[in-house]
Amino acid sequence: MTPPVMELGGVHVRLPVRGGNPLRRAAVHALTGADLAIGRGETVGIVGESGCGKSTLAKVLVGLTRPTEGTVLFEGDDLGALKSRERSARLGSSVGMVFQDPATALNRRLPVRAILRDPLDVHRRGTAAERDARVRELMSLVGLPPHLAAALPGQLSGGQRQRVAIARALALEPSLLVADEPTSALDVSVRAQILNLMLDLKDRLGLSMVFVSHDIQTVRRMSDRVVTMYLGRIVEDAPAAAVARGDTRHPYTRALLSATPSLLDPMEPIRLDGPVPSAVHPPSGCPFRTRCWRATEECAAAMPAFTPAGDAGHAYRCLHPVTDPSDLALSPVSQEIP
Repeated sequence: MTPPVMELGGVHVRLPVRGGNPLRRAAVHALTGADLAIGRGETVGIVGESGCGKSTLAKVLVGLTRPTEGTVLFEGDDLGALKSRERSARLGSSVGMVFQDPATALNRRLPVRAILRDPLDVHRRGTAAERDARVRELMSLVGLPPHLAAALPGQLSGGQRQRVAIARALALEPSLLVADEPTSALDVSVRAQILNLMLDLKDRLGLSMVFVSHDIQTVRRMSDRVVTMYLGRIVEDAPAAAVARGDTRHPYTRALLSATPSLLDPMEPIRLDGPVPSAVHPPSGCPFRTRCWRATEECAAAMPAFTPAGDAGHAYRCLHPVTDPSDLALSPVSQEIP
């Protein structure tokens, strides 16, 4: 089998909390024990509520955040063994990232041609003429007319700015593209255009892609696999086909599905009572147990290991998975667990 383009093994990210008592050394558990492999030409969707660790995971993949523990392998190379400059050069030329808000991700003082040429200049790709030709090629690739090369980001629409951001991420012909909520800052009318553009580019260029979003319906349409995160942990990894037919196992994934409207397959909304627990002091055992209607006392003992499901590659971390429609009936048991 072809080795994955990127692989995370037991990755933890703990971020220090500013203020408070410095002797206690409080930390945010942004990512806990993340194991993830991204195959060549595969799109992996990451879904979950705000604060679940999606963006932290994306930043680890592109090298913006270094793991506190664990290993990150890119095309078989252990990035942790490289010096900072070597790691930056390795990822900077091979992994592209599309940020959430193009209005803040682009330098508002530079014209489009300079924004797109900047990665080529930094990594010294080709001659000056070849770099200019690459800029024109990138604009054509994302559907931007040539006359916008001289425009500033403030003169562009939101959709045009995101096209510039996508073109910049593709400038060095990366093998992996990471998109962190790429359409959440856009008008509804242009979201579909950007999503279709990304799907087209993925197929045309043979990219591997990680697509991060809080909208599970969008994620499953864009992805081959859907990874569900909760409070810094990966709790389910399912084929997109299983998500599409509602054949997920983890109660939290089912709750996310029920929260998104669907005209074809409507689901009864699942209400999750109580706030998301603190990432500084996460609950013992399964972090979802404080809001889960199927939780029992044994859920507080330890985080469950991954259990394989029916589909190949489908696994979940839950002692009481959803396997039958009757499992969706809410129970007062979860309210009795501290």
